[in-house]
Amino acid sequence: MPSIDFADSRYTPAARPNFTWHAGTAEAISSGICHGTLGELIQGPYIENGAAQISLISLPVKKYSCMHFTHGERAGADNALATKTKCRQAIAHYLARHGRQLPPGTWSHDSELLEGKGMASSTADIVATIRCLDAIFGIASCGESISATLRAIERSDSVFLETYALYLSGRQQVVQCFGSAPTFHACYIDEGNRIDTEKTGARLLTLYQERLTPYTANLDNAVDAFLRGDLGAIAACATVSAVLGQDAIPKRNLGVLLKNQARYGADGIFVAHTGSLAGYLFIHKPGPTQMGALSSFFRGLGFQSRFVQTGF
Repeated sequence: MPSIDFADSRYTPAARPNFTWHAGTAEAISSGICHGTLGELIQGPYIENGAAQISLISLPVKKYSCMHFTHGERAGADNALATKTKCRQAIAHYLARHGRQLPPGTWSHDSELLEGKGMASSTADIVATIRCLDAIFGIASCGESISATLRAIERSDSVFLETYALYLSGRQQVVQCFGSAPTFHACYIDEGNRIDTEKTGARLLTLYQERLTPYTANLDNAVDAFLRGDLGAIAACATVSAVLGQDAIPKRNLGVLLKNQARYGADGIFVAHTGSLAGYLFIHKPGPTQMGALSSFFRGLGFQSRFVQTGF
């Protein structure tokens, strides 16, 4: 492939998003970004052709993974992709799909998403990489194109979407997008352990078969709540999903969260079903006094609580 002429007007910052020139240098940077999650509102079986698929409705959070490509720099030992196997797979898949070759340059990476905690860190890394490649080549990857790349690499979620959706994580397939975009305020903790998401699939599917009726009923209720835009019902379904998931990857503090939910006025409880996060959902933002009480409560359990707004 011929080298890119960055003097060409097609590659100016105005013509190509996520592309930055550094004044006074010959270097340019292309970037891609993707939000993560605080686990899921819902995880459970979606029955398709008589078989259960792992489905979920993610809980998006405004924390991000960023991937950068500095054009013209020679890759060195500090190359950010050295430990990013899945990102390297995504690059190879993307280049083969589009028949392109990378120009000379160096990758760098930064993320606010903790690994192994259920924040969709690896998926966000992959999507940020795809978006960075889009910026390099002036391509706008559609959702199906991103899904195809994810499908070739891992079971994941729908962080490439800017809407809530019922998503099949193994098939990388959107079942239904929702028009409502609820915003919750979360107070959560990290119980500390790291979970390998790839190793949880078989355990989840076995659990689904054992408790198919309550799982499918809760999923139906959640879809209905989204269609009605009923935040209280969505939060209640999240609580049920957290309880159902205890037999797969238990949260040590779920019992005490349930016991004290009414005391702190929480509308629901959420967990990272294949991670280590757990916490309360609030429809209305807690005030300073309520936040202080929650902080004291979680500190008494031995954790530092975090507060964040969820949604898009």
